[in-house]
Amino acid sequence: MNPAKNPRRSFHLSLFQGILPLNVKQIPLEIAAGITFAAFAIPEVMGYTRIAGMPLVTGVYTILLPMLAFAIFGSSRHLVVGADSATAAIIASGLVTMALPESPQYIAYASMIALLAAILLLLAGILQLGFLADFLSHTVLIGFLTGVGIHISISQLSGIFGIPQGTYGTPMKITSLFHYLALINLPTLLVSLSVIGIIVLSGRISNKFPSALLAIIGAIAASWVLDLSSYSVTILGTFPGGLPHLSFPHVPLSDVPKILNLSVACFIVILAQSAATSRAYAMKFSDTFYENVDLIGLSLANAAAGMSGTFVVNGSPTKTEMVKSAGGRTQLTQLTTVFTVLMVLLFFTRPFAYLPTAVLSSMVFLIGLRLIDIEGMTALHKQRPVEFAVALITAMTVVVIGVEQGIVIAVVLSIIAHLRHSYRPLNLLLVPKGGGTMRTIPLEKGQQAVEGLLIYRFGSNLYFANENRFTEEIIELAKKNISLKWFCISATNIGDIDFTAVEALKKVYTQLQKLGITLVLSEVVPPVMNELDKDGITGMIGKDHIFESVQDVIEAYKNSIDSSR
Repeated sequence: MNPAKNPRRSFHLSLFQGILPLNVKQIPLEIAAGITFAAFAIPEVMGYTRIAGMPLVTGVYTILLPMLAFAIFGSSRHLVVGADSATAAIIASGLVTMALPESPQYIAYASMIALLAAILLLLAGILQLGFLADFLSHTVLIGFLTGVGIHISISQLSGIFGIPQGTYGTPMKITSLFHYLALINLPTLLVSLSVIGIIVLSGRISNKFPSALLAIIGAIAASWVLDLSSYSVTILGTFPGGLPHLSFPHVPLSDVPKILNLSVACFIVILAQSAATSRAYAMKFSDTFYENVDLIGLSLANAAAGMSGTFVVNGSPTKTEMVKSAGGRTQLTQLTTVFTVLMVLLFFTRPFAYLPTAVLSSMVFLIGLRLIDIEGMTALHKQRPVEFAVALITAMTVVVIGVEQGIVIAVVLSIIAHLRHSYRPLNLLLVPKGGGTMRTIPLEKGQQAVEGLLIYRFGSNLYFANENRFTEEIIELAKKNISLKWFCISATNIGDIDFTAVEALKKVYTQLQKLGITLVLSEVVPPVMNELDKDGITGMIGKDHIFESVQDVIEAYKNSIDSSR
């Protein structure tokens, strides 16, 4: 199957698209990969749960019903849905001032955020708005996730050192950290460093080894044997097992507007991150995915999260890569993971009571460090200084002000970056190359295609923001070329034209006429031609001055010169 089948415009909702057709020989590998992935995913989602400020068991719930829902209703064979660091940080950044983390009220707010995000995703899928993912540029995503990584890592330092947590806000947490340094609990720090050492060293040996699971098992065993709680090492205590209770979160209607902005922020991140991940893995394995169907799957996954007392789930690139590394190639792997997690919740939760909380702080700290994209930021700094500044502003907004504000800045800067490219498009002149072909040259050269004919190619859609540049460049070129008789606008890159641009085109026609220059058009696409017909531009310029190609323009110009002699 070919992912280039324009997945955005397709909408084909059916069950198990991410599994069928299934290669029977692949089934044992999928099952093995699902069990392996569960060993990775359970400790990982505990870390994300810590970021979100939710009870640990709710993190395990994110890889139960939500993962099941997407495996059934999504289209991507590879995208893995579950708790995610970015959305978890967004939730915590907004709810920490509204309710006490892990409290029933906090859980209800978090579940309602998931339900509101589900509604937004459902509407986006029905209206086929998957293309909106493109409005978050890769540049600002690098900055946003880097900022989230720094924010998360700093927030876990108090847990690693065993000292009191600072007040809300990264700057305040850094100040608090220095204030309490004298109170560092050495046994807690030793546990933290041991966990970090195990995970880092195991990762260097093999990234297929469930190092986080090993660290958790080792810490539980050490806590039980050495009675670490007697050394002032904080442990989890009771860890409830069993299945989630399905219910609608009890949130007063008056409080819904307060959390709607968090749902919108989560929706934007889910839209961008999930689409990018699905797209990348569909290309890698030459599979088809349907962006808008995936939005429906993500909507139902978040609805399942909200109704099962957990928090927002997202398409996770790290989990997707974990499954790929474990050998999983379809959503059957995720179904196996769901069954494995179900067994853990029913029969194997009691040992978690002995788990030191410093273990989770250490794991979350490492998750934060992995999100800091030093390589991406360095590449931007070297190759695109302006885009590096955009990414840096986004990152610093997340760190200094907050994650919620960071996503707003990310969206705004993405749109500005997009407008910047279309506002100042690369406009060029065309001259014959030989053999009937054309080559492009910079405007500064002012070279005519043939004596008396200048061919100007505009590099973008023509609209209100760039029409002034369009007009100024044409008039300036016309005035510099005293011998000019014809001015051709090559419209091959103009796919749309608005009312303001039409008026600009009329102005250009009038100005060139005053200079004794004939305006001609070439390579006008049908939608733009329809607009020109409706607005009277075609009649003004004359249909005999609108050509299919620049070669036709050159030939017609030469014929007009010959006939005038």
